[in-house]
Amino acid sequence: MPDGTPQEWIAVVDFGSQYTQLIARRLREIGVYCEVHPCTADAAAILARRPIGVVLSGGPRSVTEPGAPTIPPPFLAAGHPPLLGVCYGLQALCRALGGEVVRADRREYGHARLVRCGADGLLADMPREFPVWMSHGDRVERLPPGFEVAARSADSPYAAVADGARRIYGVQFHPEVHHTPDGTRILRRFAREICGAKG
Repeated sequence: MPDGTPQEWIAVVDFGSQYTQLIARRLREIGVYCEVHPCTADAAAILARRPIGVVLSGGPRSVTEPGAPTIPPPFLAAGHPPLLGVCYGLQALCRALGGEVVRADRREYGHARLVRCGADGLLADMPREFPVWMSHGDRVERLPPGFEVAARSADSPYAAVADGARRIYGVQFHPEVHHTPDGTRILRRFAREICGAKG
């Protein structure tokens, strides 16, 4: 491309998570070029460089707070590349698309066990049950139209969700940390199978 951007790359949109750089590191370990951009960056300019996918990071805020960061509308417009929301990114996606996010009765922090539901594309090759790392005080209470639940945990009824038709996926847990043993496998599936990265 004229500006020197590789033919295939993934944009990581940073909502302030301490793990954002770790998401980028995991993608690079898979062999996929990626760049981290703040959530305040010009989304249209990012999309003009044709990323093959966008990962929306976690963050320390609550999406229910006044003034909390939101997803720039261009990322949700028709023809967008595949999206993966992680923790805050999942909640921001669901809220922006018509779902409901509420303060959880109990903060979910630490190890959790996920139970996979259905044959969602993001988790299709994962075991029926697998361990993950959670760190959140909000939870998705109602999914947006078009979404299906892909996995549940004891405290998160929508621990992984998907709208396959629009290629939008979200996970409440952190696949980028080593406390989620198969997390890299999930990121690889997003990058390679869903986004089509060849590496």
